[in-house]
Amino acid sequence: MKQSEIKELSVAELQEKLKEFKKSYADLKMANSISPLDNPIQLRSVRRTVARVATELTKRELQ
Repeated sequence: MKQSEIKELSVAELQEKLKEFKKSYADLKMANSISPLDNPIQLRSVRRTVARVATELTKRELQ
């Protein structure tokens, strides 16, 4: 998810997306620990998306 897409979402939508991405990251991490993923770059991508969404939420709270 790109930064421009994240900026267009409302706070409620951001919180929902954050939950989804955190669950997705946990699932990928678990699957990777059981057997290696075909594309381990997915872990980095999802982790960075979680950080982007969390950063945008924090930014909006401070405004």
